[in-house]
Amino acid sequence: MITLQDCRQRDAADPLRTLRDLFSLPPGVIYLDGNSLGAMPKSAAARAAEVVTNEWGRDLIKSWNTAGWFHLPQRLGNRIAPLIGAGPDQVVATDTTSINLYKVLSAALSIAKQDTPQRRVILSERSNFPTDLYIAEGLCKAQGFMLKLAEPEELAAALNGDLAVLMLTHVNYRTGAMHDMAAVTAAAQAAGALVVWDLAHSAGAVPVDLSGADADFAVGCGYKYLNGGPGAPAFLWVNPKHADRFWQPLSGWWGHAAPFAFTPDYQPAPGINRYLCGTQPMVSLALLECGLDSFQAAGALGGMAALRTKSLALTDLFIALVEQRCAGYGLGLATPREHAQRGSQVCLTREHGQGAFAIVQALIARGVIGDFRAGDGAAYKDILRFGFTPLYIGFEEVWNAVEHVRQVLESGEWQQPQFNRQQAVT
Repeated sequence: MITLQDCRQRDAADPLRTLRDLFSLPPGVIYLDGNSLGAMPKSAAARAAEVVTNEWGRDLIKSWNTAGWFHLPQRLGNRIAPLIGAGPDQVVATDTTSINLYKVLSAALSIAKQDTPQRRVILSERSNFPTDLYIAEGLCKAQGFMLKLAEPEELAAALNGDLAVLMLTHVNYRTGAMHDMAAVTAAAQAAGALVVWDLAHSAGAVPVDLSGADADFAVGCGYKYLNGGPGAPAFLWVNPKHADRFWQPLSGWWGHAAPFAFTPDYQPAPGINRYLCGTQPMVSLALLECGLDSFQAAGALGGMAALRTKSLALTDLFIALVEQRCAGYGLGLATPREHAQRGSQVCLTREHGQGAFAIVQALIARGVIGDFRAGDGAAYKDILRFGFTPLYIGFEEVWNAVEHVRQVLESGEWQQPQFNRQQAVT
């Protein structure tokens, strides 16, 4: 039987507990939605003011040079690189995840057309994040490919001679299930396909080794576990063996070999820089850097390995407490129990239309912030989704969160009308 005192003792012994002090978290709130929007670093407000007041307001256009604005996408890319197993000058922080996916998937399809023109299929998971599927669908229509969707257990059988590109999210947004990147990449490449990874629910939460897996392309998000702020710039990585093989389709001036030569024709920059497009948002990039600073602090305390150990301990605890204290209330578990197959979130299930949305809303009203993802009434149940960011979540908070879940379920509080009214964002 796990007790509250056990959780307090684990917090006291936690070598990462001081990292929480780097973040601005409202009192009385247990924030379990960092897998959707990370918490604000305490340094962010002052940094935004510095950029707006001094770098823009005082120094004006000089800041492209004096404040290093122009090279910020590359500098931040080099700070992200160690978190995802990339080498120096292989990552840029730029644009959005969707735009970056359009770039790299276009590149992958172009290479496939050159090397294996008979292959016309993009394969992905049916429960992949929708924007990835939408981008792939649009490219298929434009370029004559076909998008095929499969359940995770069906992927291996679909690695055949028709497959051009396998496009997967490393950690599934609905379930928290994590692919074995190295094994999946090797199997797809052995079948003659290229592999595109979306790291939106991985980067900053679980160790990633793109180079070790010899992956082909990857994109990821800056505002989830990297804590870069709402709509923060995303990032993009290309295996160096592919980087110069393709003009990415958004051939804007920042991706030009000599942007300030202002030639009328496009000449792509070498390497990862050609995957830039237009002028970047400097305030947003500056805030993303504040989020990345927390990983520098974590590096002195064991880095991603220590964060992963704590993440697994937090999610193990949440699962155990839910099963210990919330049995009999119709909750299931979508997230794998096996550590090697789990990201940094726990997804509880409830039958479609049986109050999962309202339960989440009742929890939010109590200050326990998670989120809801709808099922389809058939293959997929409704999801109550909770993210555990090891930079700022503690063990006592996990205990208290589960106590709120128990009370909401036991009292039937979630059935109140105000918790059953949907807003624009769920």
